[in-house]
Amino acid sequence: MANLALISLCLFAIFVSFSLQGNALSTCNGPCTTLDDCSGELICIDGKCNDDPDVGTNICGGGSTPTPGDCEPTGSMTCNGETKSTYQCSPPVTSSTPATLTLNDFSEGGDGGAPSECDEQYHDNDERVVALSTGWYSGGSRCGRTIRITASNGRSTTATVVDECDSMHGCDEEHAGQLPCDNNIVDGSAAVWDALGLDQDLGRVPVTWAMA
Repeated sequence: MANLALISLCLFAIFVSFSLQGNALSTCNGPCTTLDDCSGELICIDGKCNDDPDVGTNICGGGSTPTPGDCEPTGSMTCNGETKSTYQCSPPVTSSTPATLTLNDFSEGGDGGAPSECDEQYHDNDERVVALSTGWYSGGSRCGRTIRITASNGRSTTATVVDECDSMHGCDEEHAGQLPCDNNIVDGSAAVWDALGLDQDLGRVPVTWAMA
């Protein structure tokens, strides 16, 4: 009986060992239970492998988990050695929707690539305009609408929605060779950043937004 119990214990240990090795292969949004279960520089956040905010990796789309609520990735895209999840949805819009503010040049020749989708026009850097992630852009239903953006420093400003920050496609001429956007992006012009009193060199900052 003692030998049988010892054999059972050994088999259990082997099973656990193989299970942990399997978890170590988890990639973006893969299941995990410890910090060592994720591949590369990813770490385990809320049971899923994601970017490490301390390291500053941007493999899964930023240091914070971009999939609150029921919004799950539809796939992934790799270009220039970087892999990003793709999304058709965005987190629910509330009276204070958490988002990441990024910087975009909507003028001709800027990093926005093609003209803005809403009006097929370019926009100068002194205009307070934004592009929203695919889910928030909602097929253009928010085109021309005004939103209010609030920064962590307490300052807020309004801006007009003129474009989509495409969370499904990228890495081509239309998207200026850029990867797909995360699903929680408010992509603002320089005028938006200036109105909020933010350092443009940061590139990405947490904000909240709502329909104005």
